[in-house]
Amino acid sequence: MNKTLMVLQMKKIYLIFAVVLIFVSSCSQQKNDVIIDFYQTSDIHGAIFPYNFINNKNETSSLAQVHGFITDKRKNKERVTILMDNGDILQGQPSVYYSNFVETEPVHLVARVMNFMKYNVGVVGNHDIEPGHAVYDKINNEFKFPWLAANAVIAGTNEPYFQPYVYLKRDKIKIAIIGLITPNIPNWLPPSIFEGIDFLDMEESAKHWIEVVKRKHDPDIIIGVFHAGIGSNDAGHLDENASKRIAINVPGFDAIFCGHDHQKYVEELENIDGNKVWMLDPSSRASYISHLTVNMKWNSSKNTYDKTLSANLVDVSKLVIDSTFMNKFSSDFEQIKTYVNEDVAILEEDLNSENLFYGDNKFMDLIHRVQLGLSNADISFAAPLQYSLNIPKGKIKVADLFKLYRFENLLYTMELSGEEIKNYLEFSYSLWINTMNNENDQLLNYKNGSNSFKNPFYNFDSAEGIVYSVDLRKQLGERIKIDSFVDGRIFDLNTKYKVAINSYRGNGGGGHLEMGAKINKSELNTRIINSTDKDLRYYMMEYLKKEKNIHLNVNNNWKMIPEKWVQIAKNKQN
Repeated sequence: MNKTLMVLQMKKIYLIFAVVLIFVSSCSQQKNDVIIDFYQTSDIHGAIFPYNFINNKNETSSLAQVHGFITDKRKNKERVTILMDNGDILQGQPSVYYSNFVETEPVHLVARVMNFMKYNVGVVGNHDIEPGHAVYDKINNEFKFPWLAANAVIAGTNEPYFQPYVYLKRDKIKIAIIGLITPNIPNWLPPSIFEGIDFLDMEESAKHWIEVVKRKHDPDIIIGVFHAGIGSNDAGHLDENASKRIAINVPGFDAIFCGHDHQKYVEELENIDGNKVWMLDPSSRASYISHLTVNMKWNSSKNTYDKTLSANLVDVSKLVIDSTFMNKFSSDFEQIKTYVNEDVAILEEDLNSENLFYGDNKFMDLIHRVQLGLSNADISFAAPLQYSLNIPKGKIKVADLFKLYRFENLLYTMELSGEEIKNYLEFSYSLWINTMNNENDQLLNYKNGSNSFKNPFYNFDSAEGIVYSVDLRKQLGERIKIDSFVDGRIFDLNTKYKVAINSYRGNGGGGHLEMGAKINKSELNTRIINSTDKDLRYYMMEYLKKEKNIHLNVNNNWKMIPEKWVQIAKNKQN
């Protein structure tokens, strides 16, 4: 073979080889289209089973339905399924209280349930902090998925106490999920509950962590899962519900899954860069599942993915209860049912919330009696945690205690002056009564055209231990007249007294101590004389067990005047 022909053949081979390389390279860059479904639960509040252990009745939504739904979705191998939870699961039903405080040694029921359901990620809620370090530190170790809260940091540092984000890769799609918690926990919970943890501003934390995940991972999809609601756009530092502000002001998020506010919404916003951001919230108690679909379609001409998003809510009440789930946790279900049906004491008469907002009431007097008995304080402050309550006379069971007292508050004994006590009450009553000019005016502070209060009824504190009246004809600051203590002692505005008060209120919740009594937030801790080490419901249970037979009485230590006007208002209401 002559030399020239050999050279030509070699060039031909090289050319063919080069074409093959180009083709192979092109094929290797070609990627498959991917559809990713993100599902979110939030604010479950113990709704693990389709059963209300407090009211002894079946419920229409629970994690038992969610499990069956997600299991079915995961069977579709052509789509990627990611299951997320957005916090506040550790409070609300005896199902979680039992693992939190009664049967504490085994793996927590919530950990076993969520691991069984194969959650990919969770976020810490404020009510998950509420049970205390012993509970949330333990369950954090028991979860087989990351529990996120990027803005909950080790006190005095910027190092996250919980994991800040999770990075996932599904079919070559890079996904970052950043978790945040509402930062207002110090306003609601005792410092001992979150000792060693600081809570940073959500928006500032979002800006920091989105830059971290972009730099480290260059994700194709960035998701925010925030235990905070939409709130307002103009709220300031440490905004309780900053999700919407972040969606608008922190570019980079494709979607933000919200929680905490128990609202149901799906909406698409535009951020400051002009890009669309989905916001989803599934309300509470497993009533809905948030669903975001991200369609990643490969664009070969751009050598990248085109991203299309859509969102909706799934109505859990229309889903079937999963028998596999119920069988798996049947022994837990029966154990909790046995616990809530244990007898505590005997009520000698019906206990109800009748005329609760018009004067002294035996429901509130029972709570006051327990608080004064536990604390040996001079005065008790308390608000109704149930709008409508009826426990018939006879045996009172553990479940009834969850009706009497819904939350896991501690009981504080605090020091307040007589003037601070009066101002506290002035503020409290202003939340639920109007100033009346005549007997036909509206007494209760309702929203216009409705029979619902403008303010949350769990902030309507009354007092026990003192005799006082509330003058409906007078303005805020002049309504409360304190005559004496119930035992006849003189009440003095300049004297300091011991006051029994729950930890939510004692830490500033509701504003009674700051806006009412005019005590600076930084001073509140110095006013605490002592605190219970367990929640008030626990001690209420022990108190009632010791009493055995509970005689309910109303000492009518406070009243609204003119009494004729009150009676006219009650008659209208009834």
